[in-house]
Amino acid sequence: MSITKDTDIASAEEETRAALTAQGFGVLTEIDVAATLEAKLGVTTPPYKILGACNPHLAHQALNIEPAIGLLLPCNVTLRATEDGSTRISAVDPAAMLSVSESSDIQPIADEARSRLVAVLTALEDA
Repeated sequence: MSITKDTDIASAEEETRAALTAQGFGVLTEIDVAATLEAKLGVTTPPYKILGACNPHLAHQALNIEPAIGLLLPCNVTLRATEDGSTRISAVDPAAMLSVSESSDIQPIADEARSRLVAVLTALEDA
């Protein structure tokens, strides 16, 4: 699930965070991949960030059904600067990730999370 936005990564991140909030997600983790690779390996790469997004209501439901599902949380959203100056924004598909669960009760929660992340990408695309 991805879109390309004709804007720099800083602006795209600001818009992405706002769109996630509008869909009930909070950003629990943030990894600046480019900064980490430069610090650890001394290599320069284009800007790249991973935002760990979580909808507390959906996470709570999923964890109550299957505590081990925490291994698959949060939902990662990536922002990657492209050569032409735009930003590629991608989100994990929770329905695909949570399909590994043996509980059929997880599927509606995964579908809801997917629907909300699709709404995030749609809002970003339309903005």
